[in-house]
Amino acid sequence: MPHTASARKRLRQSKKRNFRNRTTKHAIKTQVKRVLAAVVAKDAALAAKELQLAAKKLDKASSRRILHPNAAARTKSRLATRVASLQTAAS
Repeated sequence: MPHTASARKRLRQSKKRNFRNRTTKHAIKTQVKRVLAAVVAKDAALAAKELQLAAKKLDKASSRRILHPNAAARTKSRLATRVASLQTAAS
């Protein structure tokens, strides 16, 4: 346990930030799973809609440095490729 007042405050801040970051990461993972589920179901319209939401969440998290920007970009790229392949297969 911290002894000084500043260390106690740092611990409180750290716990708050950790909780906030975990909830954001969980929301992103859930959204990515929804995109992948739509791709598996071969629902191109739903997959495109879910991809848009996932990209928005990934961009927001990377701008706040909850995720590394390159990791967010890589995830968006992989999801977009899957959705695009689904749309070309439907054509």
